[in-house]
Amino acid sequence: TLMATLLAREGWRVTLLERRRDPRTDGAEAGRSINLAISARGLAALEAVGLRERIEAISTLLHGRQVHAADAATAYQPYGKAGQGIRSVTRTDLSIMLLEAAVEAGVEIRFDVRCEEIDLATGTVHLGADIPPVTGDLLVGADGAFSAVRGQMQRLDRFNLSQQYLSHGYKELRIAPGPEGRHRLAPDVMHIWPRGGFMLMAMSNRDGSFTVTLYLPFRSLASFASLHTGEDAVAFFRREFPDVVPLIPDLAQQWTSHPTGSLVTVRADPWSVGDRVVLVGDACHAVVPFYGQGANAAFEDCLVLAEALRRSPGDAGAAFQEYEAARRVHTDALAELAIDNFLEMRDRVASPLFRARKGLERLLHRLFPRAFLPLYTMVSFTRIPYADARRRAQRQWWTVTGVAVLLALLVLAWVVG
Repeated sequence: TLMATLLAREGWRVTLLERRRDPRTDGAEAGRSINLAISARGLAALEAVGLRERIEAISTLLHGRQVHAADAATAYQPYGKAGQGIRSVTRTDLSIMLLEAAVEAGVEIRFDVRCEEIDLATGTVHLGADIPPVTGDLLVGADGAFSAVRGQMQRLDRFNLSQQYLSHGYKELRIAPGPEGRHRLAPDVMHIWPRGGFMLMAMSNRDGSFTVTLYLPFRSLASFASLHTGEDAVAFFRREFPDVVPLIPDLAQQWTSHPTGSLVTVRADPWSVGDRVVLVGDACHAVVPFYGQGANAAFEDCLVLAEALRRSPGDAGAAFQEYEAARRVHTDALAELAIDNFLEMRDRVASPLFRARKGLERLLHRLFPRAFLPLYTMVSFTRIPYADARRRAQRQWWTVTGVAVLLALLVLAWVVG
């Protein structure tokens, strides 16, 4: 919808084909959506289509993490400086906002249609025997990690595809609002219950509820495979997350009715075919959700592709090449950052050594705000490209380590002398 809106504003006549039903009238599928975290990159893209104020109205600003230890102790870890935060929004609310913006821009939207086959040479999409096909000058595959457009491209010679599933899956649950619609936990932080090997996460919604997500191995001693019934799940929560159990009185029912989802990293090569077909977002670079950057990266794709098309009028093939060259190295870096952040959230956030390092990062950033930027700050609160941010973070820590070693040697020399 964002890409459709950007193209429509550039004068394209755009048709959006969607397999699902209209969420504005039919609602959303329960238990399928991890809350999205919108930060600087996503906000810049939304601002480009005039949606900055709307996203702020339907989202909750989170300033940091609230870590819940096994002994019920809690520790707050800010994301950045005072005033910095990420915006938590449900997928349904965001989808409806973007659909409304697309309609306002003049996009034709057709729901409940399935892509059966694509002619990549002509840009023709076949929607089934009883539905006339649709042909366009430009076909954008923005259809997710299991993209039908990419599936057609995979039949081409020399097309490369990598899929790597995480050993963990996820199950979404919900904490209902408290009395008078109040949040039953602090609403302005991301709540994390790290347990080493698995974790629980909760993000607030504007209606007073929380979207709760359990990340658990598919197979191990504590795993989805070992929890056969809703009663098994309740016993597991009482053992591992006892403070959460009173907040979800219908936990057993939610457990059995909500599906278990998989988490996959996707890399595709190339992202386009000729001058007519191109992929964006998860269709070409799906990442696991643990840096909160999947939607942000996809929205940034849309900006970069729209700008490339604007710079190469009449030569979409050149625009596609420019777009992919600008984005691929950085989305590859994001894929690695996301997996590393999963390990951080699952295993490290409760560690005193980890908290000390984060405290040192904040101190160095305060003392040297231009010279030292924490990696999380660069990824979430700037538009520094992902690979550049990762390299800069590494250089900064090499410098800090070198200075610390030099100071230690000087102190040692002074003591000996």
